[in-house]
Amino acid sequence: MLMLDPFRQLDRLAEQVLGTVAHPAAMPLDAWREGDEYIVALDLPGVDVDSIDLGVDKNALTVRAERKSPFGKDTEPVAAERARGVFSRQLILGDAMETENVKASYDAGVLTLRIPVAAQAEPRKIEIETKEGQQQINAA
Repeated sequence: MLMLDPFRQLDRLAEQVLGTVAHPAAMPLDAWREGDEYIVALDLPGVDVDSIDLGVDKNALTVRAERKSPFGKDTEPVAAERARGVFSRQLILGDAMETENVKASYDAGVLTLRIPVAAQAEPRKIEIETKEGQQQINAA
């Protein structure tokens, strides 16, 4: 006889929606800078690329995706621990990023975003005029 623990079911539901400290439920990511661009890699295993929606509004980049249930109407799941449904994550992009030129690719369950560094964020030389001529100083 199978006994159902309603509190354990609630715990599982909360873990699927909210995740745990050790295992976040929705879109874990890595982000780094490589040369003149920032790269963000989001894990979306089992997600169909057609269900992924990307958008930028001002400096907020939103990623929305859906992982559908593999269970049919007449299927009785024995275990169902993988999170499914609609997931959303918002990244706030700083002024140092060019939000108009974000590029995205999807391979092997990983969504990779490439965000160029804005030209105004790059270090540049500032010329100083003197009576003797001009000198350049690094601006950092």
